[in-house]
Parts: sequence; structure tokens; C-alpha cells
Amino acid sequence: MINLKNTNVILTGATGGIGNSILDKLNESNAKIIATGTNQEKLDKIKSNYNNVITKKFDLSDHSSIEKFIEECNETFENKIDVLINNAGITKDNLTIRMKDEEWNKVISINLSSSFLLSKYAIKKMLKNKNGKIINITSVVGHTGNIGQANYTASKAGLIGMSKSLALEYGKKNIKINCISPGFIKSEMTDKISDSFKQLLRDKIPLDRFGDTRDVANAVLFLSSSLSDYITGETIHVNGGMYFS
Repeated sequence: MINLKNTNVILTGATGGIGNSILDKLNESNAKIIATGTNQEKLDKIKSNYNNVITKKFDLSDHSSIEKFIEECNETFENKIDVLINNAGITKDNLTIRMKDEEWNKVISINLSSSFLLSKYAIKKMLKNKNGKIINITSVVGHTGNIGQANYTASKAGLIGMSKSLALEYGKKNIKINCISPGFIKSEMTDKISDSFKQLLRDKIPLDRFGDTRDVANAVLFLSSSLSDYITGETIHVNGGMYFS
């Protein structure tokens, strides 16, 4: 079992399906976690279910507050941020010619720009300790594209390119930056898909099934641990074989 005792982790998007599984996995491994989201009711539920998790309601679209947020997390962790997991993300799907500026800007703002700013200010803290890890949750569609998701795919592809640049910039300071790229994962969203369309999607997956949120969480746990200390600038694909890089 991987033990993350004395490892301080910031997790964004903790109230969603993948976020919940990441939280479970890190908590089982004894990490100390600051979990963020925008739904206070769900954050309260997290607080009541986990003894070792600190919750913070935070809107990532408020870019002017991100530096202060990282400062507060750093103080809580007594000046030692070990891992930042940029998991929060939104979708606002539409065909390109119908996509409104607000739909484009909002997705890019939260999925990409917020992750950049969180990484920027977390790296400043990590540099003082000459140690740290950043894990960016991307998506298979950031590699393949997807109809009606020009904004979302651009944001996820941007995360991948950004992560590679950060890995090059800060590798010599022992800061590792990697991505995890989920494919089709069982969630409330996939539950709404018709059985016939689910089968069409499964036909594209060599393992012939959707993934589980725990599959993503397992990859996060690995990258958060010392087992991944010689890995940076990489993307781990968790997609059942539907896409090979």
C-alpha cells in the first residue's frame, strides 16, 4: 500500500465523481488534503466524512483570488505544499458556429487559465523546498478532438502543452509536472447516454467497458507518491485502449 503520510495535497474539483474517488484514495493513503469546490453542501458532506480533509469553497474563475488561496493553503500546510492536483473543470458544449464567446471564455478560464495560475503560485512555494508535484487532469478528447467541444478540447490540449513546458522549466528544481488523461469514465453524465450510443462508444474501447473513477484515482495516487519520482512531462492515459499516444 502506498503511504502518503506527511504529504500535503491540494485537490480542486473535489466534489465531482472523479474528485470524490481521488479524495478517497488519497485519504486512504494518509495524505493531508485541502479539498476545494463550489458546492457548499457537497463540501460539508466531505468534511463530515473525512477527518483528515480540510475543505475550502473556492471559485476558480476568480483569478484575482488564486494567489491568496495558495498563500492560505501554504500557511495551513506550514509552508510545505507537496502536491497540487488540478482536477476542476467544466463543459459548455456547442457546435463552433453556434458557440457564444461566453461559452468559450468560461471553459478556457476555468479549465486552463485557472490551472496555470494555481500551478504558477504553487511552484513559487515548491521552489523554496526544492520539491513538489503537479498533476493536471486532462481528457482523451484533448488528444483526439470531439464534436461540439472545441472549447473543452482546446482547454485540455492546452493543459498538456503547458505541463510539458513547466516540466522543462522546473525539473532541475525537483518539481515534477504530469498529466492524467481519462477516457470515457462511468459518471452521472455517461448514465444519461442511451444504451445504443453507449454500445457505439464501447465499440471504440479495446477493453470493452467504460472506466471507473477509481481507475483515474489510482493513477493520481501513483503520481503523488515517491514511485513516480523519475517521471515528469508525461501523460498517463486511462482510457481502456481507445487512444494510444
